[in-house]
Formats: sequence, C-alpha cells, structure tokens
Amino acid sequence: MHLTQPDRPQEAINRLLNALEPHAIPMNAIARKKISWEYKGKHQLYLFKKGEISILRSSDGLLMVTVYEPHLFGIAEMMQPMRTHGLRAEVECEILRMDAEDAIQILREKQLWEEVTILLSYHTAYLTYRDALVLQQRTYSVIRNHLLEMILLPEETRMRISMLDYIQDRTHLSRSSVLNVLSALKKGKYIQFIRGGYLQHIETLPEKF
Repeated sequence: MHLTQPDRPQEAINRLLNALEPHAIPMNAIARKKISWEYKGKHQLYLFKKGEISILRSSDGLLMVTVYEPHLFGIAEMMQPMRTHGLRAEVECEILRMDAEDAIQILREKQLWEEVTILLSYHTAYLTYRDALVLQQRTYSVIRNHLLEMILLPEETRMRISMLDYIQDRTHLSRSSVLNVLSALKKGKYIQFIRGGYLQHIETLPEKF
C-alpha cells in the first residue's frame, strides 16, 4: 500500500509568514549547517523561505523529513521546548529568525492562533504518516514507500542524493539490505537509475517483492 502524505496547509502557512516576516531578521544558513533553537539565550522561531532544510531526531540523528517549500519551524518548541529534534540546512537557505516571545505577541495581536492550530495539526499528521512509512513494515515495503516518495522530488534534488543515502538517512535499514532490493528492482526493470544510484524513473513497483 502506498502511503499518502497529509495535505500541506499552504494558506495558513502563508498567513503566518506574512504576519511574522516584517519582524524577523535574515540569518546565514550555509549547506550542512545545524541550526540551534536558541540565539543569545532566547528561543527562536525560524521562517524558512527557500532551499532545503531537514528535521533530525536528536537521539540518533535520524532524518525525519526534508522540507523544500516555505515553512515555519519552532512553533511547537516555543511552547514545549523538549529539544527532541534539530534543524539542518541541506543547501544554502534563505531563513529568517525572531525571538519566540516576540512571535507569540504578534500571533496574539493578529489573532492567528487558528492558523497555528492548523499548522500544528499538520505536523502531528505528518509524524503519523512518517511512523506508518517506517514502523512495523517489511524491508521491501519501507524501501518501496521511500522510492515512491523520492520520485516526487524535483529532478535536481534527486540527482544530488542517492537512493541509498535517502533511504538510510530516514531509516535504520542496513546498506546491504537496501542495495539488494534496489539491484533486484533494477534487474526486473521496475526502476531506472544512473551510476551512483541516482533515481531517474519508476516504471512500476509491485506491492510485494
């Protein structure tokens, strides 16, 4: 079964970004830079405008999701600062930051808590989707779901990250188990990829293999 990602609440995200951006400060976010939740002792809210930014689990560095479209990071953390996840820029990114306490004041003044609730609901739904993608499934099913997710990425992104790296960054599957499945799928002409393991095309993927 192919799992479907939850619908992205773009309108709510846009309203939040539009309200907060005039009060935020641009920051330097180079490729592979980890981003701290705090700046000068104050919790930060990050307005992601352009690039690629990943959320990683703090306990083991597992990559939970990479975001490519404008987004906000730190809404949940400014209410429950548990620090269970961290941020990393994958490429040079356009990001703005602001003190969380200033953001909260603006959200109150502009009565944007409904938009905040919508965004947090999306985050919760995405974590549920992410768990279903990985947990309690056979190795092939996990790899299949990640390939179907990967083929939806822009070609430029797919040509920068190999299938092996993409899958291993997001799961605990061994290198050999991933490579064995990918090799069998290519031999069966289910997928096409170029040297280095960069995904070009998916013809079809069987439910079971």
